[in-house]
Amino acid sequence: MEYQELGNKLNELLRLENEPVAIKWSVKEPKNVKKEEGKSKFCAKLVKAQNGEIFYGTLEEEECMGGARYSGLKSMSDYPANVQSGAFMIPKGLYKNIPAVQRSRKDENYIDPGIFSAVIFAPLKRAEFEPDVIFMICNAQQGMEILHANAYDSGEHGLGADAVPICSSMAATPYMTGKVTYGFGDVAARENMDLLKEDIMVSIPGGDLSRLVSNLSEMRTKAFFKEESLLN
Repeated sequence: MEYQELGNKLNELLRLENEPVAIKWSVKEPKNVKKEEGKSKFCAKLVKAQNGEIFYGTLEEEECMGGARYSGLKSMSDYPANVQSGAFMIPKGLYKNIPAVQRSRKDENYIDPGIFSAVIFAPLKRAEFEPDVIFMICNAQQGMEILHANAYDSGEHGLGADAVPICSSMAATPYMTGKVTYGFGDVAARENMDLLKEDIMVSIPGGDLSRLVSNLSEMRTKAFFKEESLLN
């Protein structure tokens, strides 16, 4: 199945209300995809793609310091001291002090800088490239089904993401670990994306998409996952 067909099948199986987003990191700026016009934050780019846009962004188009750092477009060492220390987050209420910021960052995932020059975004059902990560906004039941589909033939458990920026938890983490990742996002991203209170997030490594769609299809024939059981 091509990725467009897999995207349509995923939507059908899960009855998704939000379009999954295909994300791909590129060493060079792609010639067959338009460049984003203006600047936006990484989380806003996800919304654009969810709403049908296909584009790529470079450091020049990234409005958020976190988006640039976690997606590998800029090194942390290139930022001023108040950003490297995390001091700017304390007045916002994200952390009580600098040690708390530093401890948090120790366990955050990010793409190594200096490798990629662009990140491509597209609705999954229209993606003409092999995605590295598929990002979804869904409800708790849909998220549960994805996690069951992941474990169905592998026995593997997904990774629960903490309240770190979603450019780390929902993009860099599944890219770097190769694990299905789920979580609630961070306060800034949820506000920027205008999410509903009940919305959750799930990201799938691109290489797992076909397997998960196949598993979901087979699971629909089993007692717990038949349509009528899930609707009750």
